Amino acid sequence: MTGERRVRRTVAGRLLASFLIVLGAFALTVGWSVQALSAGSRDAELLRAGYAPLLLRVGEVLAEQNVFNAQLNHITAARNPGDVREWIETARRTRPIAFSLVREAAERLTGSGAVSGTQPLSPPPMRQFGQEITAEVAAIERLLIAEPERFAQLFQALAVGDQDAAERARGELVKREAEGAQRLRAIKSRLEERMASLTATAKVREERSMQLLLGLGALTLLVGIGTSLHARRVLAPLTAMTERAKAVARGDLAPHTIKANDDEIGELATTFENMVAAIRRARADLVQAERLTTIGKMAAHITHEIRNPLSSIGLNLELLEEEIAKLQEGRESAQLVSAIRAEVDRLSRIAEQYLSVARRPRPQRQPERLQDLIEELTAFVGPELERAHVALRVETDDREVDVLVDEAQLRQALLNLIRNAREAMPQGGSITIAVHHLANSAEISVDDTGPGIPEELRASVFDPFFTTKQRGTGLGLAVTREIIESHEGTIVCEALTAGGTRFRITLPAEESDPQ
Repeated sequence: MTGERRVRRTVAGRLLASFLIVLGAFALTVGWSVQALSAGSRDAELLRAGYAPLLLRVGEVLAEQNVFNAQLNHITAARNPGDVREWIETARRTRPIAFSLVREAAERLTGSGAVSGTQPLSPPPMRQFGQEITAEVAAIERLLIAEPERFAQLFQALAVGDQDAAERARGELVKREAEGAQRLRAIKSRLEERMASLTATAKVREERSMQLLLGLGALTLLVGIGTSLHARRVLAPLTAMTERAKAVARGDLAPHTIKANDDEIGELATTFENMVAAIRRARADLVQAERLTTIGKMAAHITHEIRNPLSSIGLNLELLEEEIAKLQEGRESAQLVSAIRAEVDRLSRIAEQYLSVARRPRPQRQPERLQDLIEELTAFVGPELERAHVALRVETDDREVDVLVDEAQLRQALLNLIRNAREAMPQGGSITIAVHHLANSAEISVDDTGPGIPEELRASVFDPFFTTKQRGTGLGLAVTREIIESHEGTIVCEALTAGGTRFRITLPAEESDPQ
């Protein structure tokens, strides 16, 4: 095994998975709803026992501070400064009580002053906010109670009628008291923003909870429908297999693309299609064997009925040519005899092709150097290609390539490919033979610059009797493929991007001995 075995998904398991998806969605929704209710309850408690009391206390202190600032601001113009002084002194004595109430309310947010039990009223960010408010209120209180002697200076100046000194003291006090009021307003604004944000969050959470509950109902319905459709889709290959079996029974063995699922039905469909493919291959092999048997019988008949008469005709033609050569004016007759000889030679070659198919021996494989074999072959076929105005080019690797081959048979296979390429270029062209050493094999390619082979015909070029030439037998490439496959190699026909055709042969290679 080259990899880990994939876990097969059974039909029952897939249906169970669909049910678990519904169950998981329901559990997720319930869990989120419980969390949302808990968060809503916590936020409501935070508003009721935390933010609201704190905002109320800050508002009371700010209101008192505003009144205090108003009284202080008009003390120098009051008709009875003594009464104002008495009110201010009373307010100053009660101010620490008001600030202590604010701090107490702020400490409820920090958890040190929890309303119920010992649990904190809010999560850590809220507690940090409460600590910031507590620190800010303490700072404001320290600011307002600092330098109490300034009030004494103000009241002393008013008592002695020193208006300028009283104005200066009042101005400094008003400035400090106004700063305290401004900082109290900032605290109040922050509290209002926090409460508004908390209220908005609670509203959004409530809307999401409603949407999620509605979504759960819709999801349950959709998953139910989806499970039904999924079960139908899971079982659909059974119907397709039934139709496919009927088609095979009628003789339709054409390959079909299947969507193999990882379950019992998918495995059954794949096995069935593999069985059909095996039947198709067996039938093709049987047809091929019948064709080769027919060729063998035809070759034997041709050997017996045609070869001997052709030899006799060829011998008589030689005698006739000698007699015509003696005549002074037998030029026209000589041309006719030459035409007859060409046809006799063609019939002889056809007979030899049939004989080569019928009587091909098993290859006697010996170590051969491909570069040397190609060099000898190109030297032999060079004059023939030159007469046809076909240029021949050979490309080889620097590394020597050794293969186990029957030299005569491989030579014949390559010669068939070269002559096919030449015949595909009646007006001339070029042929390129390339030899390359791969990891564990040798590759030989024969390229031509001819018109190429249409894609729909390319898969049939190796079939016996298939030919695109008017006077071809359709046996050359069939013999070539038989030779290559008997050497445990492969041969393919490919189209070149720039036009033309490539026949690519792959043979098992042997490592060359180091020099």
